Amino acid sequence: MTSKTSNTLKSYYQSLYKEYGDSHKSVQHVSKESQNVRFAIFLNMISSSSRVIDLGCGLGDMLLYLRNNGFTGEYLGYDFVPEFIDAANAKFSSDTKAQFKVFDIYEDEIAQGYDHVLISGVFNNKMTDNMGFLTLTLQKSIQQCKQSVIFNALSTFVEFKNEALFYVSP
Repeated sequence: MTSKTSNTLKSYYQSLYKEYGDSHKSVQHVSKESQNVRFAIFLNMISSSSRVIDLGCGLGDMLLYLRNNGFTGEYLGYDFVPEFIDAANAKFSSDTKAQFKVFDIYEDEIAQGYDHVLISGVFNNKMTDNMGFLTLTLQKSIQQCKQSVIFNALSTFVEFKNEALFYVSP
């Protein structure tokens, strides 16, 4: 992903946030329910006391779901949209086991010592080099985590495709 693509994508999410505020629509999810279905899958793959990184954390919706469903572990949320990080930091200011940071996969290093890196929705937008971005992100994540990298991506096995989205063949 070139910095132009990154800036374009960042601007896109900033405009969604400006329009919708603290909503699933700001992070390009169809509904809160579909978002929670994905989060439930992540939760089933980690222990409640794990140390996790949520790469592409958006507004911290995954942390809210995890906390509401028994997760007591440490959480570090990374996103490249500063407005998302500011909103998440404000929303979870009393959660002493959670922190949110602005993060650029091309320039920053993923923190060490975390059990899992969770990646939801990060690979969905079409970019200049989707496979390069996906590969780099997974490589950096695998190098830093202690147990697993858990991610999702849009599948080519669908009835309808949106031209602005990136689909991976399983």
